[in-house]
Amino acid sequence: MAAFLVAALFAGTASAAECLVADPTGTPLNVRSKPQGGIVSALSNGVAVEIVDQRTLGGKRWAKVAADGAVLGWVFSAYLDCQTIDDRRKSAPMRPRTPPQ
Repeated sequence: MAAFLVAALFAGTASAAECLVADPTGTPLNVRSKPQGGIVSALSNGVAVEIVDQRTLGGKRWAKVAADGAVLGWVFSAYLDCQTIDDRRKSAPMRPRTPPQ
């Protein structure tokens, strides 16, 4: 399902996405200066990021990510587990109302 959500982002939707780093190799996910560029840092699995831009280069999807309002750089998007913000709001469960006693 995460792959579908990331694919939807690349299809041109305007919704932002909140994602968690989910690198299946078990190593930190490299953050790059540009798609396929030099490594500038790395993110551990479970770190929350937001996709602010995306590109396809050489048949691979890349996402420009930010955390706490600061742009970090580019990551391989297949290693992100994302949920669109609009989808999360629509799917949030409602609390049942309890009538006053």
